[in-house]
Amino acid sequence: MQAEKVISRCRYLEQFTEEPGQIKRTFLSPAMRDCMQTVQGWMEAAGMEVLTDAAGNLRGHYAGAHPTSHSVLIGSHLDTVPNSGAFDGVLGVMMGLALVESLNGERLPFSIDLVGFSEEEGVRFHLPFIGSRALVGRVDADFLATKDSDGVSIAQALTSFGLDPLKIEDCQVGDAVAGFLEFHIEQGILLESEDLSLGVVKAIAGQTRAEMTFTGRARHAGTTPMRLRNDAVAGAAEWVVEVERLALDSPGLVATVGDLRTHPGAGNVVAGQLHASLDVRHEEDSVRHQAVDTLLARAAAIAQRRGLTVASKMLMDQPAVAMDAGLSALAMEAIRNIGLQPLSMVSGAGHDAMILAECVPTTMIFLRSPGGISHHPDESVRSQDVENALAAGRAFLRHLTQQANKEQSV
Repeated sequence: MQAEKVISRCRYLEQFTEEPGQIKRTFLSPAMRDCMQTVQGWMEAAGMEVLTDAAGNLRGHYAGAHPTSHSVLIGSHLDTVPNSGAFDGVLGVMMGLALVESLNGERLPFSIDLVGFSEEEGVRFHLPFIGSRALVGRVDADFLATKDSDGVSIAQALTSFGLDPLKIEDCQVGDAVAGFLEFHIEQGILLESEDLSLGVVKAIAGQTRAEMTFTGRARHAGTTPMRLRNDAVAGAAEWVVEVERLALDSPGLVATVGDLRTHPGAGNVVAGQLHASLDVRHEEDSVRHQAVDTLLARAAAIAQRRGLTVASKMLMDQPAVAMDAGLSALAMEAIRNIGLQPLSMVSGAGHDAMILAECVPTTMIFLRSPGGISHHPDESVRSQDVENALAAGRAFLRHLTQQANKEQSV
């Protein structure tokens, strides 16, 4: 089956890593260069013209039947988080490659451009989506001046890789690109919980990240009566329960406190201060913003009642991004055409698709993630789900072909 070839290729690319014993492949690293050279060979064998653009993206062009035809972009990212799994990002690139191979040289009314983005995870520069930002023109001098932990700027990294940062504007997609399709593992458990193979993303959730600081008074744990304490941890703990309660009561909302740091951090001291992270996501920005306002108000009320103070620092306010309704409907129809019921869903994680959606009609097809495991060595996919996704991808291309032929006949 073609699915086994896709999975085998993803596993083969595991060897290109910066850290022996784990998968770690960051922006423009030697491991990334080796990975790109291998994928380039596969692309060329499939009849594609291949180049590395000025942002380090690997781009393969499979020409359409007519030189002036528009193109459909398919792809995902080739970089990983530290100690990653084999399928996050890479699967989407291998899926696109397999779809081109399945054409067996047939030329469609449109071209297919396959892209392996050089960076999505934000590991090296703590700045995600370097590759896809370049395609939509969101790279400027300040962006290129961003430095990694070794003091190397993005511009310097590009130059060291043999690329010209002054040509990064040439990466932008033009009006000839009619749409973008990204295949990706779900990275969650919704599809598995519904016993479904594939889903179509209707929106990528907006996200608020903040840091909360609860401040009380540090005192001796043995000599301070409970009724006389201003315990920052106890106040924060009450608030964390409120975060969970609000999310449970609000359909589609997810809210997480994933990091708690106390000061002075000793077991025999009533903590005088606690820093807490807050992550709130929803497909509708108005719902997300209202939830954040409510949580800040509840934190203030808890602090006042307990004799504490609380301060908040906003770190991110990423708007929700809707996928293209027409392309998403086409993806849903393609999945139904192969005899499966797709799930219309919201992605709680960010993807390159949310960047491309700014200027290109975009959709995503999710594959079931066994156990909901991702960003971990145990990340996996089911062979049948990959086969289903490939069949849906071929149906998707057939629908686009029919549309293109109708437009040309008018």
